[in-house]
Amino acid sequence: MAWFLRVWIFLLLLLEEVAGGFISSSSSSRRCYKRVYSFGDSLADTGNTLYGSSTLPQASEIIPSLNLPYGETYFHHPTGRWSDGRLIIDFIAEQMGIPLVKPYLGIKSGKIKDWNPTMEGVNFAVGGATALDSSFFIDKGIFASNNYTLSVQLDWFMNLLPSLSNSSSGLKEILGSSLFLVGEIGGNDFNHPLKEHKSIKEIRKYVPLVINEISSAINKLIEVGAQTLVVPGNFPIGCNFKYLTMFQTSNKSEYDEAGCLKSLNKFAQYYNDMLYAELNRLRLLHPTTTIIYADYYNSALRLYRSPTQFGITEPISSACCPLTDVNNPTDLHCGSPGVIACVDPSQYIPWDGWHLTEAAYKLIAQGLFNGPFTNPKLDLSCVHNSEI
Repeated sequence: MAWFLRVWIFLLLLLEEVAGGFISSSSSSRRCYKRVYSFGDSLADTGNTLYGSSTLPQASEIIPSLNLPYGETYFHHPTGRWSDGRLIIDFIAEQMGIPLVKPYLGIKSGKIKDWNPTMEGVNFAVGGATALDSSFFIDKGIFASNNYTLSVQLDWFMNLLPSLSNSSSGLKEILGSSLFLVGEIGGNDFNHPLKEHKSIKEIRKYVPLVINEISSAINKLIEVGAQTLVVPGNFPIGCNFKYLTMFQTSNKSEYDEAGCLKSLNKFAQYYNDMLYAELNRLRLLHPTTTIIYADYYNSALRLYRSPTQFGITEPISSACCPLTDVNNPTDLHCGSPGVIACVDPSQYIPWDGWHLTEAAYKLIAQGLFNGPFTNPKLDLSCVHNSEI
């Protein structure tokens, strides 16, 4: 079976080369993206965790990102973002020259009152979200933190469409001039079983299911009018602080030159290859739509391999918040009372162990803007105006 998948991926990649001129010509057209619609998990959550938990008693005690030092660097207060500051989606919005993308649950609840449906996009990403339905994990005895799945987020988007325009032509114009960020999503589908020490062999079986959900969402977005979609791959999870702690071993051959776990990075690469092959298939099905692969893996990996080149001085075995020794794990976590973050988060890649610092996200985003970590190139240099 493994040889068949490798042959299948090879043929799709070969087909891309053969049809390269056709695909790139339809994908390199320059558009003025005026707004962003985003789907994903904590890597892109700009406040849905905050507004979604506002009715929960003692929410701040059970959800770390609702407390300082989350948000301390840029916003100077917690926003529900799982970092000390801005995320990749925030830097994309800034690069586009548009306001930071507002969270859907804040708009839906009426707590965000200044959202303009014709001028602004919406962020549907929620921390802990998965591509697969939570029932999938329940059936396997795996804990899933919530049911804000990709399909749920897509339903939110579909329910929002009537408020964007009262005409089909108006809706087509709004969606056609928008950038759709589909992910990163799927990482938690692997994180949940990995945290319960499920084998890589078993988790590899989930990959086609996750990619099928992402592919289905892309097709549905294209059907309603999306013209430009950015689909990120997974990060080099073998460099993740928590996994380095969880799977620590004295066997040096398990680590690469950057100190990352080879097996987990190999799995992430396998997933990314499969996702990329599926995007190539979708490009052939939708030749007038621009589908951009965002290579989060390699844009991030260069930070781990050459940290000082990017102004990072602290090792990946040390997270900014909390400052803990990997050999002495603690029940305390970032956001717990009394836990103090490092003095300068910009010197770190890991923020709280699972997520990265604003500084790391900014560098990764710059890799997307400046290349070569998007395919085809993501051009956000268009000068915007206030008209639709």
